[in-house]
Amino acid sequence: MALLSVNVDHIATIREARGIDEPDPVLAAGIAELAGAEGIICHLREDKRHIKDRDLELLKKMVKTKLNLEMSPVKNLIDTALTIKPDLVTLVPEKREEVTTESGLDVVDNKEEYKRVTGALKEAGISVSFFIDPDPNQIKESLDAGADIIEIHTGYYCEAVLESEILREFEKIKEAAKLGVELNLKVHAGHGLNYVNIKRFSSIPEIKEYSIGHSIIARAVMVGLDQAIREMIKLVSQF
Repeated sequence: MALLSVNVDHIATIREARGIDEPDPVLAAGIAELAGAEGIICHLREDKRHIKDRDLELLKKMVKTKLNLEMSPVKNLIDTALTIKPDLVTLVPEKREEVTTESGLDVVDNKEEYKRVTGALKEAGISVSFFIDPDPNQIKESLDAGADIIEIHTGYYCEAVLESEILREFEKIKEAAKLGVELNLKVHAGHGLNYVNIKRFSSIPEIKEYSIGHSIIARAVMVGLDQAIREMIKLVSQF
């Protein structure tokens, strides 16, 4: 049975649209846990465009399941992670001009840097996940760099339009998940997944956890956050 971790970034995005103090992503995290989510995700970006240091500090205090901090491997954010000590850090690439994360880490060309960062985090007792494209070379280098978990970037599959393209991208994810398990890595997946395109993943038992945010928050506008999360949990728990 696969698990669901809920990303609360978009609650913070709504808050920042008005520059006020609501809705609160910390409160949303509590609702998500009560609805059955197995983890809470927040992405602390360098520009602090949505999640703030205050949010991360409070989430660390109140999350009872697992707090997954997404961040780029830069010094100030590494220092923050070593101070807050979330349960898990997911290293992701970051561009200031991007709306959302556009691709996976390039571990192949930056392995020594990621190995150093991973070593520091793990020495502090923090598990480390690499957000990577479904590429065999990236997976193998992630293992060598010390990752405990790989989170497969599903964005290309979710953005594909033609059925042939959808199937091609899905097959890459399927093979990547199998390779991850063969290398004794834990395998997660996320980015762009929604209530429709996730159904195909029932054929990939190697993926044990899904990281989902935007589609859940979008659904929550219509039916409420508790119901939106329970609906997604019902889907992934069948995998």
